[in-house]
Amino acid sequence: MTADVLICGAARTAFGRSEASGRQLAVDAVHAALKDAGVDWSRVGAAFGGSDSAGLADTLVTQLGLTGVPFVNVKNGCATGGSALISAVNAIRSGMADVVLAVGFDKHPRGAFDPRPEDWGLGEEYGSDGLMVTTQFFGMKIRRYMHDHGITPQTLARVAEKAYRNGELTPQAWRRKPVSAAEILDSGMVSDPLTRFMFCSPGAGAAALVLCSPEVARTLEGPSVALRSAALRTRRFGSFEVFSPWVAGGEPTSVSRAASAAAFEEAGIGPGDIDVCQLQDTESGAEVMHMAECGLCEHGEQERLIAAGATEIGGALPVNTDGGCIANGEPIGASGLRQVYEVVQQLRGRAGDRQVPGAPRTGFTHVYGAPGVSACTVLTR
Repeated sequence: MTADVLICGAARTAFGRSEASGRQLAVDAVHAALKDAGVDWSRVGAAFGGSDSAGLADTLVTQLGLTGVPFVNVKNGCATGGSALISAVNAIRSGMADVVLAVGFDKHPRGAFDPRPEDWGLGEEYGSDGLMVTTQFFGMKIRRYMHDHGITPQTLARVAEKAYRNGELTPQAWRRKPVSAAEILDSGMVSDPLTRFMFCSPGAGAAALVLCSPEVARTLEGPSVALRSAALRTRRFGSFEVFSPWVAGGEPTSVSRAASAAAFEEAGIGPGDIDVCQLQDTESGAEVMHMAECGLCEHGEQERLIAAGATEIGGALPVNTDGGCIANGEPIGASGLRQVYEVVQQLRGRAGDRQVPGAPRTGFTHVYGAPGVSACTVLTR
């Protein structure tokens, strides 16, 4: 294992609808993360951040302070926050700086995302035929997975039910009202087999992390969490991803499988050692598939594990203890850093009513973004 990068400060804003701009939410999150770390903005030696639709992260220096800090904009779909974090890790490991900021933020309008085919290397017909509507991709992918591995609609409903239940325990979550599995199944079909309440919603929010070297961490009063690994991968041939115009034959490859395997190898521990984890759950089928793609269980085993409560806060493998994207919504730039924030709070024992019992020592995060980018981390205390 390596422990040459630590997270000494972590913060997030409330997610949902906001009168504030995405940039203001980002500034609020940065100030809170710096306060949590016990360092001033002037001490930050490098910064990385981004959003999908709320502006350029480097312009945050107007409010944070004109210190001349190198500030790099990052944009990588839903993996923007994870990509910013990996950039921050590498800045410390390279000796560029010993205190580094990673920030992600966004503010999306109401309704579904509206990507343009040409931005993704696709022809106009891909959009005119309705395939840019990502709900269709998620529906097709989980339907195939359910057929191949014996997953039932009831399991998809249980995943969403858990998300809303955990969201009730998360003060910054958007959806904080429990919803029963029966209500979820009856909420209206969007893209078979996924119903309305199985999906997350675009929203507004920000999250920020302050990373530091071990030498700096020893001078700070608050508890730091070791970032044992951070890995990012893009898709290989044969994967079925958002905006894939076709599917190759045979066993599909998985960018999430590749990223998680790299993260576990770098950390020197395996999936069986994880006490708490955050998985991308753009919709409930994604959480089911990512459990296996990240090596946390075998394909098809999710049906039994979820029914037995294994992924609940008090279960053997707590997943998305803050309610994930389904309860929090998804401001694209902030999503991956929200995941890391939650695991940091769990490892610090500061998660309040949603605290995993037994003093968890290891955590894992996984974020997935179009058109096939995944970033994963392993953290320990």
